[in-house]
Amino acid sequence: MRMTIESDPSYPAHWEADVVLRDGGTARIRPITTEDAGRLVSFYEQVSDESKYYRFFAPYPRLSDRDVHRFTHHDYVDRVGLAATIGEEFIGTVRYDRIGPDGRPASAPADEAEVAFLVQDAHQGRGVASALLEHIGAVARERGIRRFAAEVLPANIKMIKVFTDVGYQQKRSFEDGSVHLTLDLEPTAESLAVQRAREQRAEARSVQRLLAPGSVAVVGVSRSGAGVGAAALRNLRDSGFRGHLYAVNEAVTRDLLDGVRAYRTVGAIGAPVDLAVIAVPADRVPDAVAACGEHGVQGLVVLSAGYGDSGPAGLARQRELLRQVRSYGMRLIGPNAYGVINTAPDVELNASLTPAPMPVRGRTGLFTQSGAIGIALLSALLRRGEGLSSFVSAGNRADVSGNDILQYWYEDEATDVALMYLETLGNPRKFTRLARRTAAVKPVVVAKGGRHTPAGHVVPGTRLSEDTVSALLRQAGVIRVDTVTELVDVGLLLASQPLPAGPRIAILGNSESLGVLTYDACLAQGLRPLPPLDLTTAASPEDFRTALAAALSSDDCDAVIVTAIPWVSEHALADDLADALREAVAEAPGKPVAVVHVELAELVRALSATRGPGDEPPAHPAADAALTPAAPAATGASTSTAASTPDPDRIPSYPAAERAVKAVAEAVRYGQWRRALADAGQVPEYEDIDEAGAAAQLAGLLADVDDGAVLTLAERDARDLLARYGIRVLPTLPAPSPDAAVRAAAVLGYPVALKTTAPHLRHRADLGGVRLDLTTEAELRRSYEELTDALGKPAELQPVVQPMVPRGVDTVVRSVIDPAAGAVLSFGLAGVASELLGDTAHRLVPATDRDAAALIRSIRAAPLLFGWRGSDPVDTPALEETLLRLSRLVDDHPEVIGVTLEPVVVAGEGVSALSATVRVAHPPARGDLGPRTLPSY
Repeated sequence: MRMTIESDPSYPAHWEADVVLRDGGTARIRPITTEDAGRLVSFYEQVSDESKYYRFFAPYPRLSDRDVHRFTHHDYVDRVGLAATIGEEFIGTVRYDRIGPDGRPASAPADEAEVAFLVQDAHQGRGVASALLEHIGAVARERGIRRFAAEVLPANIKMIKVFTDVGYQQKRSFEDGSVHLTLDLEPTAESLAVQRAREQRAEARSVQRLLAPGSVAVVGVSRSGAGVGAAALRNLRDSGFRGHLYAVNEAVTRDLLDGVRAYRTVGAIGAPVDLAVIAVPADRVPDAVAACGEHGVQGLVVLSAGYGDSGPAGLARQRELLRQVRSYGMRLIGPNAYGVINTAPDVELNASLTPAPMPVRGRTGLFTQSGAIGIALLSALLRRGEGLSSFVSAGNRADVSGNDILQYWYEDEATDVALMYLETLGNPRKFTRLARRTAAVKPVVVAKGGRHTPAGHVVPGTRLSEDTVSALLRQAGVIRVDTVTELVDVGLLLASQPLPAGPRIAILGNSESLGVLTYDACLAQGLRPLPPLDLTTAASPEDFRTALAAALSSDDCDAVIVTAIPWVSEHALADDLADALREAVAEAPGKPVAVVHVELAELVRALSATRGPGDEPPAHPAADAALTPAAPAATGASTSTAASTPDPDRIPSYPAAERAVKAVAEAVRYGQWRRALADAGQVPEYEDIDEAGAAAQLAGLLADVDDGAVLTLAERDARDLLARYGIRVLPTLPAPSPDAAVRAAAVLGYPVALKTTAPHLRHRADLGGVRLDLTTEAELRRSYEELTDALGKPAELQPVVQPMVPRGVDTVVRSVIDPAAGAVLSFGLAGVASELLGDTAHRLVPATDRDAAALIRSIRAAPLLFGWRGSDPVDTPALEETLLRLSRLVDDHPEVIGVTLEPVVVAGEGVSALSATVRVAHPPARGDLGPRTLPSY
């Protein structure tokens, strides 16, 4: 049943949401409508007598017609009911009724409501009630309700726990034989933390069910052994999958296909199936999905193409596929997927198109959206001796995305380095949040593909540039690289070496020229290389061992790069050199080592020390316990999972100095980020902020503004709003004539500035539209005449008069609400040069004091703020405070969707905002801050 606004104009379609439950399955939450009477009665009949008693405080075997009418007829304002559904079946319901101070039914402005739940017994323990509470709480806040009241029998411990664990501020009392709970619905830090911890556990569990199934069915296995389905079946079989494996072909006439039990349909298997790999033509996929859903399959990998990758008709099929999959409570990898791999010894899953033998076991997780790139990355990692913990190639990414995989890797003890090739981010705000949390305990390396959205990928639009997205990723601790080659290079180093303690790099080798190239590459990456140590071309493996051991033991360096060129007989010495380097690392562990080689293929092989599938990979040294933040994250993720010494058997090698140095530099920067994370800073509180006054002002300004419309505030309104947050904007008076300019100067007081505000001249002092330090009426009149003679009539120029402020550095401070990333704070210097070069830095809101300090220091022109070439430094603490106050404004009030302060003059003491533009609108949907929900594109 799918209600629409057309069939019922009052129906709040935006309340519909798909959610992941505690056990990894999915359900749909939607408003209950008048068409749900039969579903409600059927649902109630499946609830136990005990659950009915807990709900109604008395035996209540069946619902009366009056009950059914009451529970299915709502005004969606004062009376609201939501249902959690799987397919057409209700599995849980929640409702609220607005009440007044006397506890009787009421309407707004009453801001309290009674709330009650009922969950089908078969689905209790899956987190259904918790998900419903999140969503009904969001609905209530939208309708002006601030508190929930609930009466619960003392014996109903499960429901009491649902209320008490949610994280809201609450009061609890015992009255007339029942527990009376009152919940304040204003989100708190604790409630948000609880919501996100539940989201993480549920989404991680949903991925775990896909990667560690107890049984797999491949649907679409040809009898001839040709085709994608047959290939997937062979790969599963030959990889040694530990669970039960089935082949499905509707025309099969024998019991076995390729040695695997074969059935005509999934339903005929007669045993549970956890994962189905679907490899049939797109027009037959719906029937396969339905058969899997009816059989209770938990997840799907759809290899079939012909969806969003094939145009509008395929995109419509993709959306319908996702709707169908979720209607059965399943999750989906694909369509157009390459498959999944899990090398865990108790799983050995190769449900992909990668031929056996599958990759060896390792500590690196790999996620790609592109099958072709996935093949290339798997090949590169295998060739260089790196194993995998898990691999997911999501294809069109209709459901399971990189966000879900990050949730899984965060707590996966088998994964110590996360490598991701992404063509789209989907929800950058959520991705950066998840990446920041994951990067706090293990490296996350991301190579992002093209600047366009590939066919088949349907994601929310973003107005952010690629440079801005990169800056936000780096703020979150993500190691952003530009190519898949760099992705492998950096991943190899992080998977086998400890993090460097700093940027000091020792260089040693048997080639002076190669050492110099490495030295120059270090300088280009912002590292601090020591003078290269030339061992000469006559150096023996023992000479390398001695020099490397000495460098590793020295307190003067944080990492070592070894350079090597061929001897006359490469093959004879490659193994000896590899052994010598390993011995040196074993003697003095704790620092990363990388090798630069020139045409030494045998050395690469020897250093990679490829392990067999049964060998136990070493714990990951990059997760150095000394770099772990003091506050461990929730949900059981380890923050000190590995040794602080390198794996002496594996030393990464690179065919070019630039590649090795790039990998080391990224490790250095990541280590610095990890150390800084221990003191992430605080969002400061300012006692003079008038949050309530700002809210009231915004409500008044938006009272007559339609939903979806944007209002640019008048100058006075903008100045008043910013003043409530301690941001003072200089007064500006219009000067449509010379006499008006003189009157304005008399009000403001001399000296004054005269400037144009016409759009084509605004903030363009280089065009001569500004006259400064006018101290007399005569100077003002003369400047007015010069301005209008040179640039045009007053009506065109729109002149204004402002008081003068102390000279300083002109800057620009902005904040904008991006539909995908949320609120972003930006900073740069004013002027054409900064705009042309894109010299602007960005941080996500809310910004901490450390964020603000880093923001102003991260632009290339930052030296101008700190006394460049003998100039006086300006008041950067005051500038940081302005940034933090603006961050608070846009974070506290989602109605504020854009603010530009330009210019903000930063003087030796204090800052002055000369003009401000503020745009407001009714609060946009902020999905990452609302109740947890799966994206629906």
